[in-house]
Amino acid sequence: MEKVLSPLEQRVLGALIEKEMTTPDYYPLTLNSLTLACNQKSNRRPVVEYSEAEVRDGFDRLRRLGVAMPAAADSGRVPKFRHCLAEEHHLEPEHLAIICELLLRGEQTVGELRTRAERLHAFPDLTSVEAVLDTLQHCDQPLVKRQPRRPGQKECRYVHLFGNALDGDALENVDARPSAAVQLDALAHEVAALREDFEALKARLSDLLD
Repeated sequence: MEKVLSPLEQRVLGALIEKEMTTPDYYPLTLNSLTLACNQKSNRRPVVEYSEAEVRDGFDRLRRLGVAMPAAADSGRVPKFRHCLAEEHHLEPEHLAIICELLLRGEQTVGELRTRAERLHAFPDLTSVEAVLDTLQHCDQPLVKRQPRRPGQKECRYVHLFGNALDGDALENVDARPSAAVQLDALAHEVAALREDFEALKARLSDLLD
């Protein structure tokens, strides 16, 4: 994989893919919504606390690498952001689902990927997940890699090739418990995002009534 992304950039890209697939009505994302998605406590390993400035910097590098871009916005509206990974690598939803989970959680087994990617794309069985992983490993620019099984592990794990990420053993040692201040800040951001979505809905309703 020729594009080497930092952990921040991996999280931003993973969050954009996830929200496109799980909440398409609210995608593309504003900077505030994208920051909330990056700092989300569920479906993330490790849990992080990036600032809006950091997330914007991460997005700007993704844009320069050609895997993200600003969304077309109406005049006067809040800028929004989207990924273009599917166009860049000719990916289908099942491919994006697997890549998304690897970006957001690090290395995983086939079984873990099937269970966790279910919210993004329905995989009927483990064989279907293995087929997607095989495609992603053997495309012109491989996007995932099968890791050798380590001592004590029952199954092999897969990693994405967008850059170095914490492995499963390292992630176990990450303290993912947010402080009270961090939680309050996250709640404040969430309220702001909800207010922003409400104002957008009001504007849309006003346009429909005019």
